[in-house]
Amino acid sequence: MNKLSFGQQVGRSTIYIILSLIAVLTLFPFLYVIIISITPESEVIRRGIVLIPEQITFSAYKSVFNGGSGIWTAYQITLFRTIVGTMLNLIFTVLGAYVLSKKALPGRSGLLMFVVFTMLFSGGLIPTYIVVRSLELTNTVWALIVPGLVSVFNLVVVKGFFEQLPVELEESAKVDGAGELKVLVQIILPLSLPSIATIGLFYAVGHWNSYFDAVIYINKSSLMPLQVILRNILLSSQNQQNLELVNDATVSSLAIQMASVIVSTVPILCVYPFIQKHFTKGVMIGAVKG
Repeated sequence: MNKLSFGQQVGRSTIYIILSLIAVLTLFPFLYVIIISITPESEVIRRGIVLIPEQITFSAYKSVFNGGSGIWTAYQITLFRTIVGTMLNLIFTVLGAYVLSKKALPGRSGLLMFVVFTMLFSGGLIPTYIVVRSLELTNTVWALIVPGLVSVFNLVVVKGFFEQLPVELEESAKVDGAGELKVLVQIILPLSLPSIATIGLFYAVGHWNSYFDAVIYINKSSLMPLQVILRNILLSSQNQQNLELVNDATVSSLAIQMASVIVSTVPILCVYPFIQKHFTKGVMIGAVKG
């Protein structure tokens, strides 16, 4: 192993210091949110900026996870929507992209123009609501999944990735007797895992953070997703002047807001390490089979 020169060591150390500073600046807002969520209101008012709290209280989280708020049911609805919705999104997006990636498809140009047109011009809120109501999807969890089943932008991205794959792979598989479905599942998908994992992450984050469609299509409190319940908790915390908490202290609306941010953010952050591993696995599969 070659020993680094003094200049190389200085350069590498400088790079490490810069990257460390960037990491600290990136993580600090999230850490500060956690600190404020567990700091009593009196200490926040007295000190202004709190980096290390003198006292720790979880009263804000008790307010968020209060049994009457329905947050546990909302978690179940959001998890179901995120998992099932993302799976259906990927299935229909991949199938549509695979079909449109075939240059020999009859009427391919017209279909592409039709698909892209829906991305540029939407029907509007009221026509969309009328369609959802006509399909009897209102006040069901499927109203949160079916209307956005396929993102045209994601479909176009996956289609472009499919078009970059060597045509010889499909031709050799068809010579061996493989059908279109077998070619897609056993050849195209393994080579496209990085792209599909990225699109799946976009779909999952969109489902987890979605709020507006639930307000429009859902009237039952038992079917409200997490984001709507957290909004209701924030509004109620701002309207109430005094809340009964531990040690006769008061929980500020700011602490409840920060606790709500943590509750809604941490679960989706836990997905990223697995997606990153999937990226690496997909790249290795593509390199070996390519």
